[in-house]
Amino acid sequence: MMFNRKPAAFPACLLFIGAMVFTPCALGDSLDHDSVKRLRDEGRILPMFEVMRRAERIQPGQLLEAELEREDGRYVYEIRILDPAGRVHELEFDAASGVLIESSYDD
Repeated sequence: MMFNRKPAAFPACLLFIGAMVFTPCALGDSLDHDSVKRLRDEGRILPMFEVMRRAERIQPGQLLEAELEREDGRYVYEIRILDPAGRVHELEFDAASGVLIESSYDD
């Protein structure tokens, strides 16, 4: 499944990511489905689809993994993308604001 340039695949990608966000094993031991939903409903974190759109604009490629974690007292979305050259990019976004915190890649 390509992360961009395939309009039909992008909605499917969002559904997949949405399922990951609300799956306790993808979130770690400290967050469960109800906690994530409550954080989103309270406006404390952005919906995953908004962050995925930002990630797509920054780094096109194939989505490998996406998860929500708590780091240093804040919630962070971590997105891993494989680019056409075979590099794996990791993008970290502040889950409350959607601001890109860090971007790195492995050769």
